[in-house]
Amino acid sequence: MDPTPEASMDSPHQLDSTGLFDARYTAFLETITHLRPQLHRYCARMTGSAMDGEDVMQEAVFEAYRKLDQFDDSRALAPWLFRIAHNRCIDFLRRRGVREQAEAAAAEPDLILPPEPSGQALGSAVERLVIHLPPKERACVLLKDVFDYSLEETAELVDSTVGGVKAALNRGRAKLAAPPPPKALPAPAPELLRLLQLYIERFNRHDWDGLRELISADARLRVADCFAGRFGDSPYLAEYKRYAAIWRMVLATVDGEAVALLLRETAEGWVPAAPVRFVMRDGRLERIVDFFKCPWVLEAAESVQMS
Repeated sequence: MDPTPEASMDSPHQLDSTGLFDARYTAFLETITHLRPQLHRYCARMTGSAMDGEDVMQEAVFEAYRKLDQFDDSRALAPWLFRIAHNRCIDFLRRRGVREQAEAAAAEPDLILPPEPSGQALGSAVERLVIHLPPKERACVLLKDVFDYSLEETAELVDSTVGGVKAALNRGRAKLAAPPPPKALPAPAPELLRLLQLYIERFNRHDWDGLRELISADARLRVADCFAGRFGDSPYLAEYKRYAAIWRMVLATVDGEAVALLLRETAEGWVPAAPVRFVMRDGRLERIVDFFKCPWVLEAAESVQMS
């Protein structure tokens, strides 16, 4: 999996010199709480990763916040947010080099249109397969067949025409009738696995000084809805230290990517709560993204496997 996109790590950091999100941005997040699981679901299916999807959604939400003065409040908020999220997803996929693959696929002859899908019952089955489609087909199938937008609304969201959407749907649905086998994911780097194991062991022993030894001096941290900036400026470990008794970590993979998985103690025992994502450089942790405030990330993940 690709590491966290460079642009996404610190965007909200512009809001507050300490890295903490300011009250106006937090209030905006509260107003769209009901939309964020759906936005994340769309971004996760477009990017092929629940964690990448959250990173992209965070970028989109912050962009929407900055553009609130451009929003026509006589129109529905959800399509406006979806369009911003869609554009961010396309940017993400282009950074990954998917653009050439999409252009090659678009040059294929149109395929025979399979039977019209049967509404929402199709959605849950389709949305995990769309990663095999080029971006435009992927977006059109998701928006029309999973999120139930009309042809006209879908065309507006993806900046196309109704005819273009119909053609993309034809190709996408036909390909989904016989999707390719899933690609094998690359094994995590042994060096990162060793560093994660050390991090997890020290976290579970509440060895906070030992944890700091694993983190580079200029490491970046993002905790969704809370903080984006330098790790050294954050209250991150102090917060976990305060409630250490109810948290532990295990090594896991989420959508094939190695992570530390936070477990929370409940009356039913230890249950998965959130992944924590890491990027390593020169033997130290350089970036940390904690999804503690985003319960929809694990819900949307295609696979979660604990070691």
